[in-house]
Amino acid sequence: MKNLSVPKTLLRYFLQGLLYIAPLAITFYILIALFLFIDGLLRVALQSFVGPVIPGLGFLASILVLILLGYFGQTFVGRPLKTWLEGLVAKIPILNIVYSAFSDLFSSLIGTEKKFNKPVLVLVNPVTNLEKMGFLTEEDLHFLNEREKVAVYFPHSYNFSGEMFIVPATQVRPLDLPSGDVMKFIVSGGVAGFGKELSDIDRSTP
Repeated sequence: MKNLSVPKTLLRYFLQGLLYIAPLAITFYILIALFLFIDGLLRVALQSFVGPVIPGLGFLASILVLILLGYFGQTFVGRPLKTWLEGLVAKIPILNIVYSAFSDLFSSLIGTEKKFNKPVLVLVNPVTNLEKMGFLTEEDLHFLNEREKVAVYFPHSYNFSGEMFIVPATQVRPLDLPSGDVMKFIVSGGVAGFGKELSDIDRSTP
């Protein structure tokens, strides 16, 4: 019987080792891939001007360019220029849709007017008391002639996508929790996050 338990023990250790190293390996792989991608953006251009450059110089140059663009965008020259470019893009079919969508997305994530900072719990099915976690993105929907409804974004688990729903405001309950932890909890399918804190939330319907 002892001989039969050895393979199972080794398999258990193997899986524990995989569980230990896999998240770290994937995280470092993504960071290295991102570093190499950003480094290659300006590295070729620098080589054409100054010759061979050391690895990482393109990465530093890219960061410097972004900082300069950020500073220039706040000047009295940069703001009207950006407005003019956005107006030009708005006149081009299809391109204006793509640009506005990504512009709003990045503004929501890292801009001054972040949108994914209001975690909520939405009563999806009153009969079964089924609820879903998401983020309140718009409370004023007068442009849709909806006075008592709000817009809620529901991220998908293990994905970089999601869905936006127009739901009755009475079925939306704000969560007094860090938005970053809520996003992690949703994206991980409830595996990662703060199970203890969520268990203390009042589960009564709105």
